Amino acid sequence: MAAPSGEQIHQEVQNYYGKELQKSEDLKTNACITSARPVSKLVRDALGRIHEEVVARYYGCGLVIPECLSSCRILDLGSGSGRDCFLLSQLVGEQGHVTGIDMTKGQVEVAKKHIAYHMDKFGYRKPNVEFFHGYMENLGDAGLADDSYDIVISNCVINLAPDKRAVLREAFRVLKPGGEMYFSDVYASQRLSETTRKHRVLWGDCRFVSATYRLFKVPGGSWTGPGQATYSGGIVGHERELVFDANFTFKEGEVVNVDAEMAAILQSSRFAEKFLIRAGGANAAGLQGCCSKGVKEKICDPFQLLEQLRAPGPASCSGGTCGPPGCC
Repeated sequence: MAAPSGEQIHQEVQNYYGKELQKSEDLKTNACITSARPVSKLVRDALGRIHEEVVARYYGCGLVIPECLSSCRILDLGSGSGRDCFLLSQLVGEQGHVTGIDMTKGQVEVAKKHIAYHMDKFGYRKPNVEFFHGYMENLGDAGLADDSYDIVISNCVINLAPDKRAVLREAFRVLKPGGEMYFSDVYASQRLSETTRKHRVLWGDCRFVSATYRLFKVPGGSWTGPGQATYSGGIVGHERELVFDANFTFKEGEVVNVDAEMAAILQSSRFAEKFLIRAGGANAAGLQGCCSKGVKEKICDPFQLLEQLRAPGPASCSGGTCGPPGCC
């Protein structure tokens, strides 16, 4: 039996999410169920304002909510029934905008049906949300222009795409310089067997380790070396401490040594006005992407992080830059 073609995978996924599943309880495995993590009152209240049908048709893994969202333009790849879009609609505010795109027509119809309900619920004079039926491998077909979004998110959907490189290329294309791709998905530690690759349920339900990645479109020459970053606070929900990823946590007013990559990210992204960044600094030449308080190397592999968290003893560095479990 030959491996399924990209067209076959698209069709199977559309049938699974559009016909076989009518609510989240219909998922055929529990692999997409993530352990509960604390969310802010702001997010809890925002979730409480979302229509029950939209929530019932939600099949993602947890929440995909980056920080510092006011007035941002956000694109959701694989937006499904629109739950994350309607949540983010409230966080970006009426001056922001959220676009959702999904290849399953039935899911897009559910999302579109409830736009007016949510705008009225949020007290917005005009919609700040739109939905397209289309493929995340070719966003141009939906008319999405170059350099048009501050953030691209995706919630356990890229694993379903036959051509993942095309998804990443398109995300890079539509992101503004300094923009971020913030996505949660599932990963395997080795190549899948042919039996698993051909298993139609495993195309629909997530498997293996779930992790959230944040990737930035950093303009060339935006920063040339390591530095020291001081968080000034003020990001809603993260006023005193910003857990950026598994390698960097920034406390308000505390100086943190950062490598050249992180310095460039903070300098060129929407976080720039929240940080004071100076060149050089103590131990800057020896940085591996973490502060100088005990982290030896930068964590980029979710399986490496999982092993570290399972190891006996403290799971994170003291007073430094390791984030919570599941954050990469």
